[in-house]
Amino acid sequence: MNEQLLTTLLQQVGSGEVNVAEALRRLRHWPVEVLESARIDHHRPLRTGQPEAVFGATKTTAQLIEILGAMLATPTVVLATRVVPEKAELILASLPQLTYHPTARILTGNDRHIPADSGRGTVVIVTAGTSDLPVAEEARITLQWFGHEVATIYDAGVAGIHRILAHSDLLQQGRVIIVVAGMEGALPSVVAGLTASPVIGVPTSIGYGAGAGGYAALLGMLNSCSPGLAVVNIDNGFGAACMAAAINRTG
Repeated sequence: MNEQLLTTLLQQVGSGEVNVAEALRRLRHWPVEVLESARIDHHRPLRTGQPEAVFGATKTTAQLIEILGAMLATPTVVLATRVVPEKAELILASLPQLTYHPTARILTGNDRHIPADSGRGTVVIVTAGTSDLPVAEEARITLQWFGHEVATIYDAGVAGIHRILAHSDLLQQGRVIIVVAGMEGALPSVVAGLTASPVIGVPTSIGYGAGAGGYAALLGMLNSCSPGLAVVNIDNGFGAACMAAAINRTG
């Protein structure tokens, strides 16, 4: 239940289009629905402006089927992150209403409930290389299911600096910019120096031995001399998307 849906329901009750009993039926599982393996927080969109998402990496297939099945029955978007293909295949066999996005490793559902007019502008997602795509796609799918307009500039790292400079107009137009980079993590500093918009750096675990699984990129971004740059955790495309949504959100 998000703010738009609750406002509509209250208006329908006020006009007599929906009676009190039907309104109570729709609100019955609000704010928390207790399952065997989880407690679904239906109140989260009203409280934070963002729907609940499910972290799928360490949940069993049975747990995800129970949780996602319950969420599909409610008027909210369904989003499960870090779901490996083998697990997704089994889940889809039970819940064919879901869609799997293999690059992002995300399951989505209930697209008819994607909120409209959630953002004030476009969120631009930039990657340094093709290897950063899984993290960038996690951010893109999340933002789209949260109701935000997204544009992408992929494979535009500093090894060929002209590739990102060619998109300076789009960077200037972005309300928020997410920059995903591994190796030395230099690209967010470059982008932050090209735009007045807030930039969110996402270090990835892409790189060779001294990259230390993304720590080199993380430290490089944290030590940037470019103002207006904030940094999330290694490989945290979902977290970057949530921060961008909070900045870009209307109201």
